[in-house]
Amino acid sequence: MTRYGLRVGRGPRSEETFWIADGEVVHGDLPGFMEVIDPGMRALVGQAGKLMPRPDRIADQAAFAEADRLTLQQALDALDLSPAERSANEAAWVGHCNGPLDQVGYAAAIRWTAATSASWEVMHEASSIYRLEDGNAGLAQAIAADLKGDIRLNTVVTRVEHDDTGVTVHTADGDRVRARRAVLTLPLNILHELDVQPPLSAGKLDASRAGTASQGLKLWIRVKGPIKPFFAYSTKDHPLSVVRTEFVGEEDAVLVSFGADATRLDATSVDEVQRALKVWRDDLEVLEVASHDWNNDPFAKETWLIQRPGAYSASQAELQRPEGTVRLAGSDLANLWAGFFDGAIESGLRTAREVTAELRPAG
Repeated sequence: MTRYGLRVGRGPRSEETFWIADGEVVHGDLPGFMEVIDPGMRALVGQAGKLMPRPDRIADQAAFAEADRLTLQQALDALDLSPAERSANEAAWVGHCNGPLDQVGYAAAIRWTAATSASWEVMHEASSIYRLEDGNAGLAQAIAADLKGDIRLNTVVTRVEHDDTGVTVHTADGDRVRARRAVLTLPLNILHELDVQPPLSAGKLDASRAGTASQGLKLWIRVKGPIKPFFAYSTKDHPLSVVRTEFVGEEDAVLVSFGADATRLDATSVDEVQRALKVWRDDLEVLEVASHDWNNDPFAKETWLIQRPGAYSASQAELQRPEGTVRLAGSDLANLWAGFFDGAIESGLRTAREVTAELRPAG
């Protein structure tokens, strides 16, 4: 952001917050909700800094590996929380992890919190509040303008062949591109579908075939205005576990919402979304909905990276290991902030340095 002078801001400040406690809707404010989840958050991730003292590096502590064996649901179930505290914490973590908590690895919560000096409050704010003022496309456009090489959009790669001297990339339209090195940035869930010869290691392919826990929903909802900016949390099982106001106008507002399982809601149906919002309030009129079906997109098949139990310990180092003249990179492979822009930049910088060092003439 600093390199390109992009403006970073925050969404509108919540003026009211809704959550569900013991089956009833509570109408309060965001500090009140944070008080409800605080005991659970501290118990769940209070030791994140000790379990992962250097989140920018691959964790090798035995205690972290032990925690990585658990699902996030198992870790939450082990805590001494009231039903209201448990439900609120579960909903909050669905918003972060975008997947069913009984499939999400506990390590995801540890990694995110360790990345923000082991403070769950800072983690919540860093991952939920800030945004690029002029839209995300500006970052991609700035990076693209910085490149000296060609950019081929809408070009499907069907095969990558590599040997000691370089790589040959085959495209669906019959082109062949020869280069000294190739960096594959495919999402983890589709990595095994690309024909790479010689094949990638069993460890890399097994990690891809096992898949991520990222199977949730992110949905944009335009409602009739004016409204007060708000947050809303339901339960881990509701089609929409978290909703917050992202933009506010005089005549309308745009909400962004998250659910654990994209199959629980028809994200194209205004009527279904209207019904989903009524778990909190019946005074919102849905005008329009928009989302992208990442889980069925053949070039993704996942949302942002959230690993399953044990996946980090089993594959993080292997996924970053070079395979001759081929390397993997991307947000899914990042140590710090995997699943975010920051993670993609981290992984790209690391890989670029390694490739540059390899290709630099000796002496």
